[in-house]
Amino acid sequence: MSANPEEYRFFEVVQGYIEQAAALTGLPSHVKAILAEPKNELIIHFPVRMDSGEMRVFKGYRVQHNNVMGPYKGGMRYHEQVTLNELKALATQMTWKCALLGIPFGGGKGGIKFKPREHSIDELRRITRRFTHALGSNIGPSHDIPAPDMGTNSQTMVWMMDTYINTGPTYEKNDQRAVVTGKTINSGGSEGREAATGQGVVHCIKEWARENRFDLEGATAIVQGFGNVGSNASVLLAKLGVSTIATGDHSGYLRNEEGFNAHKLQDYVQANGSIAGYPRGDKITRKEFFETKADLFIPAALENQVGAEEANNLKVRLIAEGANGPINPDGAAVLADRGVPVIPDILANAGGVTVSYYEWVQNRNSEHWDSEEVQRRLLHMIRRAYQRTMFYATEKKIDPRIAAYSLALESLATSYAERGIFP
Repeated sequence: MSANPEEYRFFEVVQGYIEQAAALTGLPSHVKAILAEPKNELIIHFPVRMDSGEMRVFKGYRVQHNNVMGPYKGGMRYHEQVTLNELKALATQMTWKCALLGIPFGGGKGGIKFKPREHSIDELRRITRRFTHALGSNIGPSHDIPAPDMGTNSQTMVWMMDTYINTGPTYEKNDQRAVVTGKTINSGGSEGREAATGQGVVHCIKEWARENRFDLEGATAIVQGFGNVGSNASVLLAKLGVSTIATGDHSGYLRNEEGFNAHKLQDYVQANGSIAGYPRGDKITRKEFFETKADLFIPAALENQVGAEEANNLKVRLIAEGANGPINPDGAAVLADRGVPVIPDILANAGGVTVSYYEWVQNRNSEHWDSEEVQRRLLHMIRRAYQRTMFYATEKKIDPRIAAYSLALESLATSYAERGIFP
């Protein structure tokens, strides 16, 4: 359960951050007006036959926020709480992530409102294929490039790619593998993509630790959400000597003061769909989770998880946002008052879109880079963005979130100044 779920409007929260950054950077009013709303908002209803023979109608979305820097890019989310407001916010954040990192993509986001855990593999395949077909030419390797997100994975992306290739134009079919990223290696995916978002979080934590002369060996972490991002961040931190001592997801929360075996817990969640029933941890409440003393906190679940109450309860030295928008403005204000540093989402979780870009480049050039090459490039991109953001924050005496938004805005404003407004 999130903090104040009934009152939360994620898109308006993101707009508030943009307002602050726009005032700081002197953004021209016409560019601010353009960026205030997505270019396109698609809502699609499509029927799918269930295993029982029953026909069910699903609601799918694709929001395309901005493409002045390059094709729309962003995940496809399968979740019962998917809303247009949420996807508009997430698409907007993708525009900012790409602009901050210097990736030649714009922002997009999409998804289907349903509970994927309640469906068989065959039903998920048919839902994905029918959704992809319904999207038609609204996606494409040079136009809008989906990727995995909450409730989707590499298999989902392969189904989307195969559907697009088999229902699209007959020429240049191999080039069309680039219509999605986050695919399996055999189907054109990139080395390192599966763990890329978690890896980006860890790179940011390492940069913070180096700056602050903090030894990660022997440190502790609490991780909210043990899906792709949270579990991979936990596994990677374990290699640095950081123990995850508490975690939680939609099924509840667990604590193990000696530290979880991150690999084993990751395997358990992949096999069982959640941490529920994992034997090597004590059940705790959500409140007890937020009260657990640790060095690091990685929120890697849904948005709006940390409000004023949670922010007051946290006993951590650093927060690195693995999820999009996990801290609401009330929580952010409390953390600022308490002096708890936060590495913002558009920086901390940008590893996923960065390696997605590398996958797209490899597909377009018919190349396959080895893991070392992908990791080298990812580290360079994240480290550069982290250092630019923190330098800007220090120079302007602002928090890193507004610094990150401001740097992204400056890139977008420059593009509009150079290109002008058509006609």
